Amino acid sequence: MQAFGFLVRGSFIWLVAWWSLLRYAILRAGLAPVRDPEAKRARVAALRGRVLRSAMETLGATFIKLGQVMSTRPDLFAPELIAELRHLQDKLPAFPNARAIVERELGAPIGELFRELEEAPIAAASVAQVHRGVLRAAGPEDGTEVAVKVLRPDVRTNAERDGRILLFFARVLERISGRARHAELALHLEHFVEGIVQQTDLRIEARNYERFRENFRRVKKVRFPKVFPDRSGERVMTMEFVRGEKVDAIPRAELPEGFARHLREVFLKMCFDDGFLHADLHPGNFVVSPDGTVTIFDVGLVKQLSEQLLEHYIDFNRCLVMGDVDDFMRHLRSYHSYVEGTVDWAELEKDVATFSAEWRTRSTRDLEFGQLIDKIFAVGRKHGVRPVPDMTLMMVGLVTAEGIGKQLDPDVNSFQEVANYLVPVLARRNMLSASVMEAAAKMSERMLRDEAPPA
Repeated sequence: MQAFGFLVRGSFIWLVAWWSLLRYAILRAGLAPVRDPEAKRARVAALRGRVLRSAMETLGATFIKLGQVMSTRPDLFAPELIAELRHLQDKLPAFPNARAIVERELGAPIGELFRELEEAPIAAASVAQVHRGVLRAAGPEDGTEVAVKVLRPDVRTNAERDGRILLFFARVLERISGRARHAELALHLEHFVEGIVQQTDLRIEARNYERFRENFRRVKKVRFPKVFPDRSGERVMTMEFVRGEKVDAIPRAELPEGFARHLREVFLKMCFDDGFLHADLHPGNFVVSPDGTVTIFDVGLVKQLSEQLLEHYIDFNRCLVMGDVDDFMRHLRSYHSYVEGTVDWAELEKDVATFSAEWRTRSTRDLEFGQLIDKIFAVGRKHGVRPVPDMTLMMVGLVTAEGIGKQLDPDVNSFQEVANYLVPVLARRNMLSASVMEAAAKMSERMLRDEAPPA
């Protein structure tokens, strides 16, 4: 029976894939009159994104989540394609009988666990839905308002099944296509599927909350909701209910003073101090209390860097902030992945030199990390040199934090903010050599010139 289910699902995926390829070919033919190479590249990439997004919406929750994860990989996909995938929405109809799932998972009747547990969810997405409740407990926790997250039935089984089918297709493609083999299609797909499956075990998310709470216990006005372990399990997680306004729903003029800077420093701490990053950052995942405290939610997808990879990540950002062409080339050879013998390092160095010369002529106030990282990723894609996936998610986290910061404070010099935060990190890690200190001093002079009023 299971084999039959695989066959039916695999056949459906195959049909949607072929229909999407046919649709893409027809629409691509309509772009033939476009002569400008860059304009054509951008329009083709956007078309691929639209067709891919449509297919993923047709194939359902696992593929919607896959598309969302793909949208965090600018090292693999063009910006125009990623922009299309970011439109994927995982808001799905609520599933019934969530209370029965809670009782089975926690091994007790609802009335023994909660004074209230609302039947209708307050949010429903592709992996889980959330219900408001009130705890029933001995001691001071009795009567606490809580949010109860419940996994969709069979969500893990479906994710693992779809993942195995996709990996089968990917390995077949690698056998018949050198391009797919060179791109390590199956390896990257395994990484995507792992990220989706990780979100289908709420015990992992509960541990992530505790890790974030520990990392930020000395940081004022930052909260991660408390999880109640005796009301949580693999398919159910109960945490405190936090009220507040979504950040993107508050007019900038009404935000607490210094809030934008505070939020940026929260994200920079995740990136550079902890190496433990919320990998699904967007304004809907945090709320602001009247006193300016920010509460961060939905930590099922995180990225933890090893100490070695964290140093590699910090070194990449040092190259962006104050490195020269030689620094970049050394970093790319040391820390990024490529197939030996396929990279023309001389041509790559020319492109890095062009990129470096371009951005160094611009004011730091006009620079954005998102633009810089997109440029260096584009150079890497061209030459077959890519960062390891774990580092990529950290870079995307930094770019996402920058984007949120720009929404809250459009005039911020985000390049300077990152540079200022990074120098003490380099000092603490004994990564400030004489040449790096000289480069940092030159960068400080450049920033001061950029900030000075015109004569």
